[in-house]
Amino acid sequence: MLSVYNYMASGVLLTGIVALLFASTGAAAQVLGGPGILKYVIMLAPLAFVLVLSFGINRLSTGTAQLLFWAFATVMGLSMASIFLVYTGTSIATTFFAAAAAFAGLSLFGYTTKKDLSGMGTFLIMGVVGLLVAMIINIFLQSTAMQMAISFIGVLLFAGLTAYDTQRIKSLYFEVAGTDMMSKTVIMGALSLYLDFVNMFSFLLQFLGQRR
Repeated sequence: MLSVYNYMASGVLLTGIVALLFASTGAAAQVLGGPGILKYVIMLAPLAFVLVLSFGINRLSTGTAQLLFWAFATVMGLSMASIFLVYTGTSIATTFFAAAAAFAGLSLFGYTTKKDLSGMGTFLIMGVVGLLVAMIINIFLQSTAMQMAISFIGVLLFAGLTAYDTQRIKSLYFEVAGTDMMSKTVIMGALSLYLDFVNMFSFLLQFLGQRR
């Protein structure tokens, strides 16, 4: 678990540094705020990396999986640079620390609780699918009330997933300990917790973030 948290925290740190540098140089405003296909490539690239890692992890070497994880964190930073164009730096920092504190508490609960959280998994994943559908619908509706509801539900769903994924990753250790899959499982565990944290932060930012 220590390795999982180290990978996850390093990935978040890399994403933050890339996002801040990309935004501070003015490149983010030009690329993400202007016309052109490049901004869509940057926005969709993280999804491509997640799919490759999720479906190809058994065929990838450990070194390749590690490289893909760092590449994912980098392109995610390019994509998330857009928040610096919308929200003030102070509100982003405040929301980040609030999300980090919530994540730490929820992950600790998932790691230490004796209660079996596996039953939550299907419900939470179905909730995320429903959330994605609602987000797509709201692209066309542009409803502020619906967006707030989506943000609220998103925070709750990824809070639950943080505890669930932590317990799931902990239980996986006993299955892969001493095997060749150990290192790959660490990377996939870090990816799961990374996604939980970043999504919880993003939805929380829509509540706490102060727009420019």
